[in-house]
Amino acid sequence: MPEPPRDEGSLQAWNVLSRHEVADCKVFKIWRHHCGLENDHREDDFYVIDAPDWVVVLAITPQDKIVLVRQYRFGCEDFFLEFPAGVMEPGEDAVTAGLRELREETGFQAENIRLMGKVHPNPALQNNTCHFVLAEGAEPGTGTQWDEHEQIEVCLLPVKEVMRQALDGRINHALAINALHFFGPLREGQTKA
Repeated sequence: MPEPPRDEGSLQAWNVLSRHEVADCKVFKIWRHHCGLENDHREDDFYVIDAPDWVVVLAITPQDKIVLVRQYRFGCEDFFLEFPAGVMEPGEDAVTAGLRELREETGFQAENIRLMGKVHPNPALQNNTCHFVLAEGAEPGTGTQWDEHEQIEVCLLPVKEVMRQALDGRINHALAINALHFFGPLREGQTKA
């Protein structure tokens, strides 16, 4: 399907006239941006979640199983099956952060790791980027280093079962689905070669 024509000349970015911190929530801040449009003089307040970048790791063992984590998520007050993930440290690249999160949350390590892609999780409200890395040849390592409030169950599932659970809604964390979106074409390329 062809893309609709774009007339970007008619679009105008809002200018941020002032910023005020509304809340510091430990893992993110909320800012009120007072913005204006130059061409018609409209002004209004918009709220932005200022969050650090994230990394999500899709790790595969030599036995063709994916390393997953099951943990409680406070936003939905339920347990979710997802991939190891976390906040990137300032100045940390995605591959280094991915290896660190994989080791800390699951105790697994991998030598063959690469960036698959990245997305903006919710550009309407957030200013951060989520990076997705593929870790191949993942093997158990030295043990986990969970954060203070983490309780994690590590699960290994065959690739086909992970895909099935994503399709039937048992895996329904949006960032896990994004990771599978990037992984699918890479996986198809491997099986066709």
